[in-house]
Amino acid sequence: MTHLFGGDEGRVHSRTIYVGHKPCPPNEAFIPPKFCDNRIVSSKYTVWNFLPKNLFEQFRRIANFYFLIIFLVQVIVDTPTSPVTSGLPLFFVITVTAVKQGYEDWLRHKADREVNDYPVSVLEDGRRIRKRSKKLKVGDIVEVEEDETFPCDLILLQSSRDDGTCFVTTASLDGESNHKTHYTVSDLESDLQYLSATIECEQPQPDLYKFVGRMHIYRNSQEPDVRSLGPENLLLKGANLKNTQKIYGVAVYTGMETKMALNYQGKSQKRSAVEKSINAFLLVYLFILVSKALVCTTLKYVWQSKHDEPWYNEKTQKEKDTNQYLKMFTDFLSFMVLFNFIIPVSMYVTVEMQKFLGSFFIAWDKDFFDPEIKEGALVNTSDLNEELGQVEYIFTDKTGTLTQNNMEFIECCIDGFQYKHQEGSSELDGFCVTDGPVNKVQQKAGREREELFLRALCLCHTVQVKESTKQGQDQIDQLDHVDGLGSEEVLQPPQQERGFIASSPDEIALVKGAMRYGFTFLGLESKNMKILNRNKDVETYELLHVLNFDPVRRRMSVMVRSKTGDILLFCKGADSSIFPQVRQEEVERIRMHVERNATDGYRTLCVAYKHLSTEEYAKADADLREARLALQDREEKLMAVYNQVETDMILIGATAVEDQLQDEAAQTMEALQGAGMKVWVLTGDKMETAKSTCYACGLFKKKTELLELTLRTLEDGGRSREGRLHDLLLEYHKKAVQDAPPVKLGITRSWSVTGHDYGFIIDGASLSMVLSSSSESNSRSYKNLFLQICQNCTAVLCCRMAPLQKAQIVKLVKNSKGSPITLSIGDGANDVSMILEAHVGIGIKGREGRQAVKNSDYAIPKLKHLKKLLLAHGHLYYVRIAHLVQYFFYKNLCFILPQFLYQFFCGYSQQPLYDAAYLTMYNICFTSMPILAYSLLEQHICIDVLLDNSTLYREIAKNAMLRWKLFLYWTALGIFHGLVFFFGVWFLFSNPALQDNGQVFGNWSYGTIVFTVLVFTVTLKLALDTRHWTWINHFVIWGSLAFYVFFSFFWGGIIWPFLKHQRLYFVFANMLSSVSAWLIIILLILLSLLPEILLVVLRKPRGPHARQKKRVESSAGDPQSPQSSARPLLMRTFSDESNTVI
Repeated sequence: MTHLFGGDEGRVHSRTIYVGHKPCPPNEAFIPPKFCDNRIVSSKYTVWNFLPKNLFEQFRRIANFYFLIIFLVQVIVDTPTSPVTSGLPLFFVITVTAVKQGYEDWLRHKADREVNDYPVSVLEDGRRIRKRSKKLKVGDIVEVEEDETFPCDLILLQSSRDDGTCFVTTASLDGESNHKTHYTVSDLESDLQYLSATIECEQPQPDLYKFVGRMHIYRNSQEPDVRSLGPENLLLKGANLKNTQKIYGVAVYTGMETKMALNYQGKSQKRSAVEKSINAFLLVYLFILVSKALVCTTLKYVWQSKHDEPWYNEKTQKEKDTNQYLKMFTDFLSFMVLFNFIIPVSMYVTVEMQKFLGSFFIAWDKDFFDPEIKEGALVNTSDLNEELGQVEYIFTDKTGTLTQNNMEFIECCIDGFQYKHQEGSSELDGFCVTDGPVNKVQQKAGREREELFLRALCLCHTVQVKESTKQGQDQIDQLDHVDGLGSEEVLQPPQQERGFIASSPDEIALVKGAMRYGFTFLGLESKNMKILNRNKDVETYELLHVLNFDPVRRRMSVMVRSKTGDILLFCKGADSSIFPQVRQEEVERIRMHVERNATDGYRTLCVAYKHLSTEEYAKADADLREARLALQDREEKLMAVYNQVETDMILIGATAVEDQLQDEAAQTMEALQGAGMKVWVLTGDKMETAKSTCYACGLFKKKTELLELTLRTLEDGGRSREGRLHDLLLEYHKKAVQDAPPVKLGITRSWSVTGHDYGFIIDGASLSMVLSSSSESNSRSYKNLFLQICQNCTAVLCCRMAPLQKAQIVKLVKNSKGSPITLSIGDGANDVSMILEAHVGIGIKGREGRQAVKNSDYAIPKLKHLKKLLLAHGHLYYVRIAHLVQYFFYKNLCFILPQFLYQFFCGYSQQPLYDAAYLTMYNICFTSMPILAYSLLEQHICIDVLLDNSTLYREIAKNAMLRWKLFLYWTALGIFHGLVFFFGVWFLFSNPALQDNGQVFGNWSYGTIVFTVLVFTVTLKLALDTRHWTWINHFVIWGSLAFYVFFSFFWGGIIWPFLKHQRLYFVFANMLSSVSAWLIIILLILLSLLPEILLVVLRKPRGPHARQKKRVESSAGDPQSPQSSARPLLMRTFSDESNTVI
């Protein structure tokens, strides 16, 4: 933006806004500029484009497109089966998906309407009128009242507060729930009706924290006054007004040009590993289909060349005149149509329904309900349920995720002396003395230094005091009430009602810490800060300037003037940013305390001050005002002035604030590591604090050897950083990778069997060097070394990370060899990038707003819920859907193989074995519901056992249940069953006179017997695989079989007027009148299922359930042990399994 306002040539990059739509200056011609309206559109479809757009998107899926082609071939070419047989299932799939997507888009339309029709107040010609939000235009002056949401991006013109400020929360934008202060444009008319002004500002851009503009104010034909505008004057759409009765602002960006709309990015489509496996299996079955069609086409013409045309099937003249090659091609297409049911189109809709309905079990799980926030888990996408059972790497934020983001003041250090507040005592450098006023503590800093330090804590912050109101009771989450914390006499009764609001919870903790030692912050009134000292006297300081905190300087300062006229600068910040700015002789006394506190896991801040002479202040004041008015490089100029002022300070002391661990954080981490997942902590915090949190969580243990790659280790050794980086990476690689013991077969996580545990620590600066080395070859080599080291460590800690670096780390691991499944979990806006980057993103419903939750795939109230989400829900979802996929391919192979074999006995004439009704209904009605119920309700292992034995999770890792070996087993099973069905009935039909009256059974009876054996066998196969029986399973399994029998009687028992050929008229009833047919059906079902039952009974259990079986057998004496888990796969078919359904 440096060229933005450089001259006339830069004006195309800016926009001019007329405040209140008034011409400026008044005597000039006024041409209103055109900007977009305030309408928000997040929906995907309209009434007019829904059908074509949705159909286009659905037919981009290979399976849908394939079935459309098959359907068109059936319509165009004379094929052996009716177009209905493939058209109806396709129509069902397309309709169900369209309804689901249409409903989701209707919800988006509904949300858009709520936003667009929201009533707002606008000032027009001095009158206050109400209009709908979507009618707002750029230039309108808008009135917003307390707790309302800003309807568009506004420049703040007027506030009800005396000091011209207002407070906002931006939780919906950047996730931060703390209050931010914004300022009005200075020296404006009190009555906005008479304001004549224009605003020139940059064109819309998505950066929430940047805004450059200026305001021209016209008064009485004079030269216009110019005011500089920055982000502190801009109120963003989506933010809420707090602690301010009302404000007036002028709209500068509206609708889809607001920063909120520009930051909205649709989530990229995440595909699960199961979906990729389905596509691979689909290609195999497509190859089988084409092979079958080619074999039959070839054999047809071979057979015809050796046999004369049968008298009953003579070719017409038209057929004889048809080109031979065209006839071959149409025959090939006809065979493709006949065998196309080997490709299970209904599997896609079943998988969609399984994912959609299965996701409700997470939302309904009572264990995920948190009584504090009165909310449970949230599912934002149902496409990744099974991916929860495949996670290999977890990337977690620290503050608010591993810790509670609930700050408590622990201790402080003044001039090297420790002051530790405890109930009833104060500890000083190792020994306790009776707690009283601080000045009675022996071996302490001087009283003057103590009071100076406590004044610094009371003055150096942006905390506001809010009197409690009736509304305030409803805003407890926004308001951190003062609860006494010290002696009763410190606070007067009215002041106990006060609450603190601030942009950071650390600041509130420090203000409360000062209260413990007798200094109470009373609030800010008209640029005057008031504090109550320990003598109960009120001290007043004039606030001159606030030098705001920023992540580069990592410190903030205030300039104040005391009643005596002294000008003081108080500064607080991270030790690494304060120590270089103070006199070095004072540093060592404080450094020891800071490092010890950081090792204990506390967040530390150092406090310094400086006396400013009148001349120094005058220069600083002039430089600050000039920098704030700059239109170009404003931030850089302000930074230079800040750094110039914050030098030669005197260090007073340091503070320690504790951010407590989340409930059960250590147990959760232990369970996840036991399940074979590697946990990486990505945080912006300092290394010492983060390291101690990792120890507290059990990620690092006492025996863990830490490999450190930080700026500190890179600067040791006297070599260049690049050279030192290379040496360290090679050294660590040798330790962790080359010298590590070899991995045993069958173990997927190498660290789980190494004799030595390693932990790796890297900071943001070192990571930048690894990822962007000076030469490309070095960079690739460094990345590979870095990854190999990390993959052989039990845990990795990345500290001082920027949000973008978090995403880079996730991407690096995600794209590494083997493409491991990654999961990111965080609670703040700074975690959104890594949540979107990972295969699965989890948001924590924490204190830092809901940005992470909105962008996540799943949201949970607390970290401890991650254990059940992965080890129980994830495990079960994966097993269920893997079985669903394998079963679908198996049952369709059983279905079509007899049809293929039948061609060898009918002269390859494309004669169908099954009636068209059976072809259509097989996947839609007869076999769809049992597998859907299984895939929703199955618990092959009890949930309690899954949670207690995290190692069971490893058994399904790396897509274990959808590997080629298992796929080939299911395919072989399908071929075996298909052969049994066909040749078993063929053997029976060696004498077709199967009835007492000698009546011969025909080809439709043959097909019906095969189909009956098929339906019963595949359904009972699923019943044998079911281990957790509920009434729903019983209903759908036995109900499906009953429905098949009922339908067959009904379909064959009535003459249907719309059918040309009544093929099954009384066929089913006749068939069941034959004892031989009954006998062969029962025998073939038993023969099909017997080998598998024998195999499971006689084989020694191995694989996913063997370890669980051993555990349960060893605890057989325990009455609580779940007996169902002790038996092999198919032997607990009709037992009373675990009594819970997820």
